[in-house]
This record gives sequence, structure tokens and C-alpha cells, in this order.
Amino acid sequence: MATYDLLRRSTMGDVSAREQFIEENTGLIYMVVNRFKNRGTEAEDLFQIAAIGLLKAMDNFNPELGMQFSTYAVPMMMGEIRRYLRDNGPIKVSRSYKTLAAKAAAIREQLVKEKGAEPSVSEIAAVLCVEVAELSAALSATRQPDSLDEVHGETEMTLKNMIPAEDREEGLIDRLALQDIIQALPKREKMILFLRYHKEQTQAQIAKRLGISQVQVSRLEKKILEKLKTQL
Repeated sequence: MATYDLLRRSTMGDVSAREQFIEENTGLIYMVVNRFKNRGTEAEDLFQIAAIGLLKAMDNFNPELGMQFSTYAVPMMMGEIRRYLRDNGPIKVSRSYKTLAAKAAAIREQLVKEKGAEPSVSEIAAVLCVEVAELSAALSATRQPDSLDEVHGETEMTLKNMIPAEDREEGLIDRLALQDIIQALPKREKMILFLRYHKEQTQAQIAKRLGISQVQVSRLEKKILEKLKTQL
């Protein structure tokens, strides 16, 4: 394929091939940039940051992975922009909040393992010996924006389903990133997602098929969705 040939020549030091490949993927860069518009940062700056992500993807992409280049590149480009916005954006998150949020994440994981259930903010705050309000502020300040594919409410509607079709270009970016993340999940976790959201089976049906309890399926499903949200 011409795409892979340009990549191969680029990695071998062919400057003209590198420039041509970047030019041919300008549209992909703009699609990623549009995902982050209206964040208080000039589009030109975001374009430069996304281009850095594209260059990193070019240097690290392996065609033998069995995925399209865009599927591989989009998460890297989005990651570069998110890091830039987090560290240089108009809304600054203090180091103390970042540190507290990181400690809270570690405590939460520990409590989940010990109790087998999701701890409340007050429980985590008690372990850290901080006020609930302070911890809530730190978590809110460091929380990533919701994904367009995140399920909301009992109706299992996603943000993507709630917005007009003309605004769904952002959903394409999230879907590309989501596809890549799902492929990296363990086999059982991918099976649970497939049965739950593609085959629309109940947790009880999935539990019977996998030979585990419904409670285990519920916990696994919650863990998987949290993992996807964190990585998107």
C-alpha cells in the first residue's frame, strides 16, 4: 500500500516521503484538533501538538500489528493534546490537587481489592486524612471529560446518541481510539463487552455462559468501563 510505502521510506530517512505523508494526513490532524475546539487554546497551537503525535505514531507504527495507521495514530495525537491542555491549558490544576488525586486513585484500587466494592469518596478521604470537600475538588479538577461513547443512565444512551448528527465527527475520533483500546483488553473482558453491548445480553445470561456469578460480571463490567474511560 502507498501509505505503508511512504512510512517505510520515512523511517529510512526519506525527508520528502515524510513530508508527503504528513501532508496526506492533514485531514486526520484537523479531525483530532476539532475534538478539542473551544478549550481556550488556538487551533493552530493544537494543530502543532497533534502533528507531534502524528510524527511519533509514524516512527512507532508497525504494520504487522494488523490495524490501520489512523487507528494507531489517533490515540497518540489525542494524548499529546490532552497532556498539553493539562499542563499548559487555561485551567491550571495545582500540583497538590494532582498529587492528592493520584493518592486517591491508589487508595481506591486498594479498597476495591480488599472489599470487592467501589469505595465512597468519604471512605477514601478518611484513609487519606483529608476533608471530603478537598478530595472532591481534587478529583473534579483532574477528571478527564466524558467520552462520547460513555453509557449514561438506565437507558444505556451514550452522549453520541444525544447530540445532532452534524456534531458526531468527534464521535469518530473516540470510536477509533476506543477500538484500539478494546483490542488490547484480555479475552474475557472483550467477551463481556461483546455479549453485553452487542448481543445485549443480561448480566445473568453472561454469568451463566462464563461460569461465574452475576456479581462477578457486574464488577468486571464496571471495571472494564472505568478502564475504557480512563484510557480515552
